Amino acid sequence: MLAKSPGHVTDYLDAIARLVPLVVQHRDSFDSERRLPDEVFSALADAGLFRLWLPRALGGPQLSPVDFMSVVEAASMLDGSIGWLVGNGGGISRAGGYLPGPVAREFFSDPHAFVVSATGAVGQAQETEGGYRVTGRWPFGSGAHHASHFMALASAKDANGNDEPPRFYYFRRSDVVIHDTWRVSGLRATGSCDFEVRDLFVPAQHSHDFIGARPTQDGSVYRFPAISAFAWTVGTVPLGIARGAMNAFVQLASRKARQGQSLTMRDREIVQSNYGRADALHRSARAFLISAATELTDVLAEDGPRLIEARAVFRTACTHAAETALRIADILASEAGTGSMLESSPIERYIRDIQAAAKHIAMTPNNYLVSGRVALGLDPGTNRF
Repeated sequence: MLAKSPGHVTDYLDAIARLVPLVVQHRDSFDSERRLPDEVFSALADAGLFRLWLPRALGGPQLSPVDFMSVVEAASMLDGSIGWLVGNGGGISRAGGYLPGPVAREFFSDPHAFVVSATGAVGQAQETEGGYRVTGRWPFGSGAHHASHFMALASAKDANGNDEPPRFYYFRRSDVVIHDTWRVSGLRATGSCDFEVRDLFVPAQHSHDFIGARPTQDGSVYRFPAISAFAWTVGTVPLGIARGAMNAFVQLASRKARQGQSLTMRDREIVQSNYGRADALHRSARAFLISAATELTDVLAEDGPRLIEARAVFRTACTHAAETALRIADILASEAGTGSMLESSPIERYIRDIQAAAKHIAMTPNNYLVSGRVALGLDPGTNRF
């Protein structure tokens, strides 16, 4: 449990540090079970790590984007799957800033509340008296096995069959079917399975707009464009995993020599140089992330070219961070040699988790196209940025 009231970033960082022995004890099961053990998930929930963006009015810390990033990075350094779930779960607690107060209090009254989210509009919603009938199957439901609720994006039609803008709909765990689809190489313990509902009635107060949703709570984080907020929950993960890999490499380099050589890895100039390069890459990409998030926060009240540019650069920073993490992974794997492929290697899991995290659509290379168009005086070419 947190030693102080919610909102102190150092408390969350200390809580993550205290989780190290528990994670080491259970890590072997992460791959075989393809989900976090209940004991590990409960410890994360007890530490408040799935409530990072919950409004203060609901008992949450309502962290700033940069403070949120610091906590997610630390969780990712511990383990990629843990960082991914802290980013997703802690980030989607932001839903408390959009749902009606009584509904949000009900959802988050349980300290272990965890809302799984999906942002692909692959569902269909039909307006009906008092709410909507929703049908759909959504992929990549990270943390599905531990969910208390699910949130999914669906295309909507009004009572007359006319198209309406997509909306987010919230389902209780008991109304959802989880499909065991998560068989992957990286981020295995996230349990990111498909989930499905069929002709489910969702009360109107258990839904809200996707674009332009009006917050029910004060705070800049609830004024973030929805797409930007979702990108941040995962875009902060790869560099955290990369720093975890770098820390593990330091330990490895102090005791291991490459085959046929007497010097330990850390005593070789080429290793020193390449580690220095990796560190510079990490620090510069992290600084870009913080700068972009700060700029976007500063212009949220505007509605014009500066906001568009800030949103585009923000997404570019997420993509650049992911690509930088991949570059760092390549550097470390090259220096560690064939040993980096062994499951016994301290960096093997980090490397494959980076490769998986960087594939998320929030970090697509298309973000460079959008920011390039904006910088050249063109329209963004899409509204999903």
